[in-house]
Amino acid sequence: MHRSYLLMIATLVALAFNTGPATAESDNAQNTPRVGDPYPLKVDPLGASLVDVEEPIVVIHEGRELQFTDEANVAKFNIAPDKYLTQVDALIIAQQKQNYPLKSCPVSGQELGKMGGPVDLVYGNRLVRLCCGGCEGALKKETARHFEKIDAAVIEQQQADYPLETCVISGEKLGMMGEPADYVIGTQLVRFCCPGCMSKFEKAPARYLQVIETKDTAVE
Repeated sequence: MHRSYLLMIATLVALAFNTGPATAESDNAQNTPRVGDPYPLKVDPLGASLVDVEEPIVVIHEGRELQFTDEANVAKFNIAPDKYLTQVDALIIAQQKQNYPLKSCPVSGQELGKMGGPVDLVYGNRLVRLCCGGCEGALKKETARHFEKIDAAVIEQQQADYPLETCVISGEKLGMMGEPADYVIGTQLVRFCCPGCMSKFEKAPARYLQVIETKDTAVE
């Protein structure tokens, strides 16, 4: 009886402090694990350019990383997150579909289009194209395994024609420190001189993706 009473008290205390579903404002980017890729777009969810922002504001919203130019845009996002996430998803699909490397569903192996139009799903800031809606459950059960297929296809497709000979982070010539470290964000290959450069890239992907697109030198 004493144990049940304590459990009841603990439950009431937990409910008293429960403010409802986590929002972008309440999630802590330092302590909440990210699901999937870092934020891959060059604009924040409000449409402001991230290309010249050295330290974007990172927010984890329901496990998903978002990056913002300033606190004002974070506040606007919090007012209507679903509205802005719909826009973000549309931009991610448009961006990543251009280089999407598979012609078959990574879950079933069926050729895309044989069962009607492919289902374009954004999961963890990544586009995945499925043969049908029935594959979505299987994707979520073994997400890492299915995205490994997409990653391998991206690397195979883009490695030979990768536009830079240097690391976008350090400026070091690729291959000078051993085999380049291949990294996939969305459907874009990024090559580093070493794995140690990946964490800096993830803090501000927009700046470095711009370097690859313009075939410029490493960002200072």
